[in-house]
Amino acid sequence: MSTSKVSKKEQRRQELAREKRKKRLRIGIPVTLLAVAFLGAAFYRLTRPDLEGVLSFGNLLRNHDQEAEFADSGLPPTGGSHDPRWQNCGVYADPVDESLAVHSLEHGAVWLAYQPNLAVDKVAELQDMVRGESYVLMSPFPGLQSEVVMSSWGKQLIIDAVPDESIEQFIERYKGAGPEPGAPCTDGVGQPLN
Repeated sequence: MSTSKVSKKEQRRQELAREKRKKRLRIGIPVTLLAVAFLGAAFYRLTRPDLEGVLSFGNLLRNHDQEAEFADSGLPPTGGSHDPRWQNCGVYADPVDESLAVHSLEHGAVWLAYQPNLAVDKVAELQDMVRGESYVLMSPFPGLQSEVVMSSWGKQLIIDAVPDESIEQFIERYKGAGPEPGAPCTDGVGQPLN
């Protein structure tokens, strides 16, 4: 008689253990698949090749320096020592402080710089492309070598004429690619038009 009681208790314990394992699998498998997908996407994003024509700049300083200045090269900087404050992302009608913009790049922003004398219709077309993009900074850049230069942390693409499909491709590829992706691109300095 005691043998049958033990075996029923044992059967119940085994049944509960099986149910527990099934429950863990029902939860664990989807969570594991999500984690693998996330890691795979992150790995792909970090290892995929650059867009054609993109210049890369490595070993950029990331220290905060309120006195940081950049050489006048006719191109926006893509990194280096920069102001501890950042430029709010959005569209600007006037040039922005390079040191603030570089801090935004560190946060994962893309900077669309354009010639100040660019035709009004082309500026409007660019604004339409970036409107609603949360990590895009757009501003005129005095002395720019071409109509548009796209910059992100350590990456740059020179675009001779607007329209150019590379603008949207650059935004898609490099937005969020800074050393501090997801850090704010709001609550900083500046009041964008949009």
